[in-house]
Amino acid sequence: MSVRILLVEDEAAIADFITRGLIEEGFTIKHASTGTQAWEAMTTSDWDLILLDWSLPGEEGLSLLHRFRDSKSNTPVMFLTARDAVSDRVIGLNAGADDYLCKPFAFEELLARVRSLTRRHDVQPSTILTFDDLQIDMANQRVDRNGNRIDLTSKEYVLLTLFIRRHGQVLSRNDIYEQVWQEPYDGISNTLEVHIKELRRKLESHGKRLIYTIRGQGYKLEGHYETA
Repeated sequence: MSVRILLVEDEAAIADFITRGLIEEGFTIKHASTGTQAWEAMTTSDWDLILLDWSLPGEEGLSLLHRFRDSKSNTPVMFLTARDAVSDRVIGLNAGADDYLCKPFAFEELLARVRSLTRRHDVQPSTILTFDDLQIDMANQRVDRNGNRIDLTSKEYVLLTLFIRRHGQVLSRNDIYEQVWQEPYDGISNTLEVHIKELRRKLESHGKRLIYTIRGQGYKLEGHYETA
């Protein structure tokens, strides 16, 4: 299982930057852009880490953190905020934040802190994904099938990782576009079809078909599939 992170951030560009980077590093990300969305996600799902902005539409991050800690949750929380005064850092940490990172920040520093927090709380992301005769070494972004190395583009790699994590599920085009391209499907583009075709070609050069088209619904990764 990959580490599940809730990102609470109302600035779309920053949220996109963080989401893209963490997905490529093998994390599972859900994004909330308002205090209301954040509280619902914080209280209805289990998270390994929460990345929390301070200034949000509706309820602000500090208030959310107070309520979250009052509910006795010990999920690690890191503030990501432009409030860089020492007094603000002290307030945030005293409210129950496990870390505090000021904007702007380098992605490399965010990633290091995310890994540190997940290690500190004994949340260990698996660096190996396997399915059938496929293996993905996420630490080295290496894909092997039946002992044969398969060279993938960055988008093909993210696409395959998504399929493996959600194997057996039918993924709609919109699901895939939002996870891989970070945008909704426009109903016209054939970008996904091109990537699926090339990914299939590379995978099937060393084994049976694993990615199936489910007519009118989307795509599915499965070890064995029979049409009705």
